[in-house]
Order: sequence, then structure tokens, then C-alpha cells
Amino acid sequence: MARVNVVSNLPATLDALAVGRGRPVLVVVGGAGGMSQEHLSRTAEVLSQQVVPVLARLGAAVVDGGTDSGVMRAIGQARSAAGADFPLIGVAAEGTVSAGTRDDAGEIEPGHTHVILVPGDSWGDESPWLADVADAVAGTAPSVTLVINGGKITYDDIAHSLDRHRPVVVLAGTGRTADAIAAAADGHRENLGARQIAGSPLTRVVDIDDGSALADLLESILGRTQRAIERNGTG
Repeated sequence: MARVNVVSNLPATLDALAVGRGRPVLVVVGGAGGMSQEHLSRTAEVLSQQVVPVLARLGAAVVDGGTDSGVMRAIGQARSAAGADFPLIGVAAEGTVSAGTRDDAGEIEPGHTHVILVPGDSWGDESPWLADVADAVAGTAPSVTLVINGGKITYDDIAHSLDRHRPVVVLAGTGRTADAIAAAADGHRENLGARQIAGSPLTRVVDIDDGSALADLLESILGRTQRAIERNGTG
């Protein structure tokens, strides 16, 4: 576990934690305590069967909010069950986890290999830091954000990714924010925030029932570096 107060310290902190930088990165954002059991179960299945194998094969890293709930618990448990060894980096505002002072403080999900605590006492204070940590880990390697379920803070998480020109993949059928964006992509105009995200050329929507399409899309984005090496004959 490490504490970081300024973005410029991230590379040195990651090196001290022995996180190999310059590798593909998947940022996972979305639902925590507000996810239904049905959505959690379906999410856990697609993460285990489709997402984790791609990450393991590519030697990618995952960056998420790190707490023991929702999508963060699901990816931690999926990684552990698979015996995968890719880095799983939790980024949490210091005041929102167990060491903090909030009544609703969360615990760190135990399957995370690294935890970075950042300034803040409120849920959502970590949002820009997720993007910063992903940038610092990836460097020039490809990265992508996967949206599963989610609440109000998820819109901010997505905005930070889009601001950095990071592709966003929305997993439709997982509820709440993800489904609102998927509906906007289908022409529903009620939710302005969802419409703005759906209208970005960086946003793709994949249905949770098409897990192979999700795996193929993530591999096509995150595997660009490996394919370039193979083409150049240096791998």
C-alpha cells in the first residue's frame, strides 16, 4: 500500500511497488454496493470466462477503485480464482477506506495486488486518480475503460477517460449507468450525460450476453503493442 499526494509522484510510487509500467491497462469502473445480485452474478461470469483470460494472456494491468464490493470484488475474485498474476491496482480516496473516518468506509478487496491511497474523504475523490494511475502504468501502451453497471460517480470516471482519449467499452445488460448509456446509443434521449458518452467516437457498447465479442474487442484494443512486435519480428 502506498500514499500519493501529487500526480507527478505516481511513476516513482509504481516503481517502488514493483508494478511493471509500459504495459496494457484495463480501467474497470461501475457499480459497488448498488449492484443487484443478478447483475453481480452475470458480471462475475463474464469477467471470469472472457475478460480475465485476455488480461492474463496480454500481461495487462487492471486499475479500479479497490474496495470490497461490486465490480471491484468481482474482478478481484475472478483474478484469484484463475490464479492469474497480472497486477490488480486499487485506487481509493484515503478517507473512504477502513483507515478513514467515514461511517460508510469500505474495506480493500483482498485480491488486489497493490493499493494506492489518494487524497480525499468522499466517494468520487478518487475518480481523476483512476485515470492518472492508468496513464502512469500504461505509458505509451494501449488502455481501455470497461463500464459495468455504475451510479453517478461512474459518469465522472468515464469523462476522465474520454478526456484522455481512452476508449470506453460499456457492458450493456449490467444495469444502471451502463444500461442508460446503451439506451442512449439506441436513440433514447432522456439522459443527457448518457447521450454525451454514447455519442463519443471512443465509446463502444457490447451486450453482456455476447461475452466473446467483449473479449475480442478488449484484445483488439489492448493487444496492439504485441501485434506490432510480432509484425516487426522482434518478439
